[in-house]
Amino acid sequence: MKKLFTKEMMIGACVLIALAILFFGIEYLKGVSIFKPSNYYYAVYSDVKGLEVSAPVMVNGYKIGQVDNVELMYDRPDCVLVSMSLDKKFKIPVNSKALIESSLLGTASVKIEMARNSEYYSPGDTVPAGIAAGMMDQVSEQLLPGVSGLMPKLDSIFTNINALTGNEALLQSFKNIEALTATLNTTAKTLNATVRTLPATVGAVNDVVASVDSIVSDLNKVTSDIADAPIDSTLNNFNRISADLAALTEQLQNPNSTLGALLNDSALYDNLAKASQSIDSLLVDIRKNPKRYINIKLL
Repeated sequence: MKKLFTKEMMIGACVLIALAILFFGIEYLKGVSIFKPSNYYYAVYSDVKGLEVSAPVMVNGYKIGQVDNVELMYDRPDCVLVSMSLDKKFKIPVNSKALIESSLLGTASVKIEMARNSEYYSPGDTVPAGIAAGMMDQVSEQLLPGVSGLMPKLDSIFTNINALTGNEALLQSFKNIEALTATLNTTAKTLNATVRTLPATVGAVNDVVASVDSIVSDLNKVTSDIADAPIDSTLNNFNRISADLAALTEQLQNPNSTLGALLNDSALYDNLAKASQSIDSLLVDIRKNPKRYINIKLL
């Protein structure tokens, strides 16, 4: 019985299967849907901005297909033909545009800008092409007018700054501010030192307050003692003594009284003085010559 499959046929079949798997795998990695029905549309660009095969084709942010092929048109070297494989259910309205859009990372994709039309392109038709404004282009368009209007203002600001830096009064003000800052730093250090010594000062003040309290207590005690003293009787005694002194003074001033005569009669005063001197002389002589006045005989 002959074999239906020879060894060579089996090897050939395995090779074909491997090639098919490799092909479908590569297409799958490219993002190509092999078994999904598609319609092909074309667009011609003067510059594809780095657009590559398998780049997505987007409609309103949704992927509707992908770039199937990018090739130079040799009959028109200034143009590049881009083939797009789109979902078979998707229809492109007439006057729509296939715009190449670049991201911030530099990758390019095709964006279908839909037109409002009831007529549609047929598969295989060439769709009008164009380049969408990129993010940087939009930023430039929005910023450049503002920057252009800002430049004169910046020039004016720099001019004013240069004028201020050359102003001697302003420079002197800055120097004064620096001096004031240094003074404030010194004051802050002094305050810090004062704050550090504040506890000791507070202790000393407390001691003084305690001493004042003691003095006030003593004064209160003295005041109480004075209040308790017999002031009335003391004043009466003082009044009596004052009256006696007044009477004595009156007698001394009266020449008719004994004391007044003694004080006012100069002759009497002289006699008393002479008598006193005689007594003094007698006492001196008695001390010198006691035998003259005292005679003691022994039996």
